[in-house]
Amino acid sequence: MNYADIVDACAGAHLAVLGGFHEDGQTTILLGPLEPGFWDHVSDHPAFTGADPLDQWSHAVITSLAETLGADPFFPFGGAPFHPFISWALKSGETWQSPVGLLVHKDAGLLVSYRGALRFAGRIDLPEASASPCDTCATKPCLTACPVDAIGAGGYDVPACKTHIAADAICRAGCRVRLSCPVSQSFGRAPAQTAFHMEAFVKE
Repeated sequence: MNYADIVDACAGAHLAVLGGFHEDGQTTILLGPLEPGFWDHVSDHPAFTGADPLDQWSHAVITSLAETLGADPFFPFGGAPFHPFISWALKSGETWQSPVGLLVHKDAGLLVSYRGALRFAGRIDLPEASASPCDTCATKPCLTACPVDAIGAGGYDVPACKTHIAADAICRAGCRVRLSCPVSQSFGRAPAQTAFHMEAFVKE
């Protein structure tokens, strides 16, 4: 099993490899939406059902991938034990903390999201670490995109964010900060998927 094999297998399930890391002689691979086309694929899938359809799909598909590839699956949902996906992302060489504190990925920008991870026994060679896109972003629009300054250089005021979203249809359809990222704008995520995540965030 090599990295290219894993990428190809995940792509068949419309999942992208969003980096990985080595620890204790094992290799952990992080998975997220493969764009464009992820939402059309997922929302038509038989496993996209129940109260949390995206989580249901992720669990079914990534568990199946793990069995096929000989790995152990991990998820950022489902209750304890909670796995440190943020720490894992920051170890991956493809994701960093942005100027507004949110995670930013080299390809997904501020729209990065993780559907799960695969852990392999043994060391799998990984690509060289990338550089954060924020390092070369001249305008940093994320710092000024929030209309109520709930997300900015001073941190993230989650209650203020949720209060505003409840009354602002534009923000409810998609976070202005995340969408302002130049990398995010070229990522190809469907607006329906962004709205789905915002609705779930408000209900948390």
